[in-house]
Amino acid sequence: MAAIIKTEDREFEENPNRIDNFKLLTDISRIKKGINPDNLVFDLRQLNSGEFCSAYHFHRYAEELFLIISGAVTLRTPKGLEIVRNGDLIFFEKGENGAHQLYNHTSEPCIYLDIRTFIGYDICEYPDSNKIFMIPTAEIYRKDSNLEYFDGEENILKKWQELENTEKNTHKFPEDL
Repeated sequence: MAAIIKTEDREFEENPNRIDNFKLLTDISRIKKGINPDNLVFDLRQLNSGEFCSAYHFHRYAEELFLIISGAVTLRTPKGLEIVRNGDLIFFEKGENGAHQLYNHTSEPCIYLDIRTFIGYDICEYPDSNKIFMIPTAEIYRKDSNLEYFDGEENILKKWQELENTEKNTHKFPEDL
């Protein structure tokens, strides 16, 4: 069944947990109508004067598409800065080449449609702050804390001995533990 969101039903709200300079507004009429897509996620956004849409980032497992409906903003990508305006369509591939951020350098609001793929999970990387954001669990880590796969696994036999001594387990582990 088709779901229609009429212009007169639009209701922009500030996204929660935002800090100064990142006060992005999102149209909540999709949510109010119960439209919750599985793989094609979309939001109508309003970016007011002097605000950034988000931290500069890229997605490892999602592609994103912006359609500027009204106004103009400055787009930041790995290639630099460029002004985009109403009618412009911007595609962000997954990976580092798709890194992006919008800044409203004008005195007028910019409204844009944000469409992104979603396969149940994603990882966003933030080059400016060296963070990794896990979606949908909302876990955030510093990227520079990369570890080797077996880091911390060196004493596995000791761990198993502790389990044998503390667990009420009828199974006996081999004597060579």
